Amino acid sequence: MDAVNEVAEQDFASQKKKPPSEDEKRKKKIVPGSLMKALMRPGGGDSGPSDGDQVIYHSTIRTLDGVVVESTRSEHGGKGIPIRHVLGKSKMLLGLLEGITTMLKGEVAMFKMKPQLHYGEDDCPISAPDGFPKDDELHFEIELIEFFKAKVITDDLEVIKKVVREGQGWESPREPYEVKAWISAKTVAGKLLMSHTEGEPYFFTFGKSEVPKGLEMGIGTMVREEKAVIYVTSQYLTESPLMPVIEDSEVQFEVEIVHFIQVRDVLGDGRLIKRRIRDGKGDFPMDCPLHDSLLRVHYKGTVLNEEKAVFYDTRVDNDGQPLEFCSGEGLVPQGFEMCVRLMLPGEMALVTCPPDYAYDNFLRPSKVPEGAHIQWEIELLSFEMPKDWTGLNFQSIMNEAENIRNTGNRLFKEGKYELAKAKYEKVLREFNHVNPQDDEEGKVFANTRNLLHLNVAACYLKLGECRKSIETCNKVLEANPAHVKGLYRRGMAYMAAGDFEEARGDFKMMMKVDKSTESDATAALSKLKQKEQEVEKKDRKQFKGLFDKKPGEIAEVKVNEDADQVPNESPKDGEVQGDSSDGTNSEDSHEAAPDEHRRGWFSLFWPTGSRLFSSLGIQRCAIL
Repeated sequence: MDAVNEVAEQDFASQKKKPPSEDEKRKKKIVPGSLMKALMRPGGGDSGPSDGDQVIYHSTIRTLDGVVVESTRSEHGGKGIPIRHVLGKSKMLLGLLEGITTMLKGEVAMFKMKPQLHYGEDDCPISAPDGFPKDDELHFEIELIEFFKAKVITDDLEVIKKVVREGQGWESPREPYEVKAWISAKTVAGKLLMSHTEGEPYFFTFGKSEVPKGLEMGIGTMVREEKAVIYVTSQYLTESPLMPVIEDSEVQFEVEIVHFIQVRDVLGDGRLIKRRIRDGKGDFPMDCPLHDSLLRVHYKGTVLNEEKAVFYDTRVDNDGQPLEFCSGEGLVPQGFEMCVRLMLPGEMALVTCPPDYAYDNFLRPSKVPEGAHIQWEIELLSFEMPKDWTGLNFQSIMNEAENIRNTGNRLFKEGKYELAKAKYEKVLREFNHVNPQDDEEGKVFANTRNLLHLNVAACYLKLGECRKSIETCNKVLEANPAHVKGLYRRGMAYMAAGDFEEARGDFKMMMKVDKSTESDATAALSKLKQKEQEVEKKDRKQFKGLFDKKPGEIAEVKVNEDADQVPNESPKDGEVQGDSSDGTNSEDSHEAAPDEHRRGWFSLFWPTGSRLFSSLGIQRCAIL
C-alpha cells in the first residue's frame, strides 16, 4: 500500500511540474567546454540575477586574437549605452543567458563561447549583424552594472519599472484620475533632460496625454508614495506638455507619487463624474458601502447654471443633521446613490450629475428646474452594514424577509424594477442558507420562496426580458406543476414573447387544476386570442400584394402606425386603467404573503389598482 501511495504521489508531483520553458530547452544544448568563464573583476552581494530580473550590462566581443568585433562601450566604437534585458523574457544569446546568471553586481567576466553558444546556434532567436563571424569561437567581456526585479509594463519589454521604494495601499491611478508626482528624466548616458523635483509637484490628468505614453503606463502601476525608475524606449516617448520628443533611444524617468485624486467616470460617458476631494478611511472598494447599507451623509446641492444656486444643504436646512437612507431602496436620486456607494467613511467628494440621473426621474425640489445638471458636495460620515441573518431563528428570518420583500414591492409600484428585483434576489440568496426544522416551517418557507421567484419573474417581464421571466417561473413550476400563480405568470410571459400556444396551454392548465380561476383564465385566453388576431392582421397587411406582383417587382406595403396597438379595455376590479404592465396591483405586495388567504388568489397575485394587461402589445420581446 505504501508503494502504491508513493507512486501516486510521484504521478501527482509530475503532473504539477511545469513544462520546461524555451530558455530551459535551449540550455540543454550546452555541453562541457562550450562555455568557459574567467573572472576579471569580482562583484558584490550574495547572489546573482534570476528569471524576472532586469539585467543592465556592457558587452565587448572580441576574436581570440583580441580584435574587437562589437561593443557597447564608446571607447571601442559603441554608443556608450549598456544593454538592458529581462531574464526569461528577452531574446538573448545562449551563452549570455547561462553566463550572466553566474555573475554578481559590478562583476566583470570574460566568457569564451563556441559558435553554438552565440550567433552560430541552430535556430538562434537573434539575427547576427552583417559581417559578424558567427562561425568563430569568440570572447565576450561582460560588465554586470545592475540587476533588479523588473515590473514588465508592456509585452514588448519597451517599458519596464524598477521599484525603488514601496508605496502605501493598493490603488493605482487610472483615467481620469488627477496625479501629483515628482518627476525627472535623463538619458541612459546620464544626461538630465528635465526635472520637476522642487517647488510644486508636476500635476496632470491621467489619460489626457499630458505625459509621455510609456511614462503614464508605468505610473498607472504605482501606488501612493511609491518611488520608481521607469525605463521607456523611443516607441513610447510620445510628445506631451512634460517634455518634447527627443532623439534618444531610451529615457529613464525617476518618479515619486506624491498624491492622486480619485476621479471616476461612473457611467463611462463623461456625464456622471465623482471627484474625491478628501480621502476616507479604509481601502477602496473593500470598505465601501454594500447594497442595503444604512448610510449617513451630509451634502450640499447646487444647480449648475449661471447663478450656481445652492438648493439644499443638510448643515443649514436640516438643522445640522445628516441625511440617513438605505442604499438600494430608491430613496435618493440614482446618480447620488451610485457615487456614495463608491465612497469610504470620512471621504468627501464632488459629484456632477446629468438631469436623468438627478431630479428629472426623482421628486424634484422646488428650487431645481427641470433638465438641470446638479453638483453635490457629499461627505460620507458612516454606514452600517446590512443585518446578518446568522444565528436568527426561523421566525426572525421570515420577518426580515418580509420587510425586504415589502420594500421590493414598494419599488415595483414606483416603477423601479431593477431595484425591486435586487431586493427579491437578496432574500432568495439568503434563503440558500435557511433550513426549516419542521413541516410547518417548510411549508411557509416554500410558499415565500415561490412568491419571491414569481416577483422576480414579474420584474423581468416589466424589463422586457421575457425569456428570463419564463425561466424564473419554471423554478416554481418544476417543483409544483400545478402552481396556478406560476402558470398564470408564465402564460403572460409566453404571450408577451409571442409563444401563443405555450401561453394557451398554461391558461388552460390553470382552469384544470383550480376551477375557481376559470374567470381569470378565460379573460387571459380572450386577451391571448385578441393578441393573435392583431398579429395576424399586421402580418396580412405587411405581406398584402407581395405575391400578386410579377417576378422582379416589389410590393410596397403600407402598414398603419398603430398596427399592433390594442384599444384599452375598461378596467376590471382590482386593476388600474392605463397601466401597461402584465398586471401588478397597488397593494403592498404584488405577490401575497403565505398567510394572506382572505382575498381571492387573483387579487393577491396582482396588486389591486393596477391594470392586468391594458395593451397586450406593450411588453413586446424578441422571440429568441
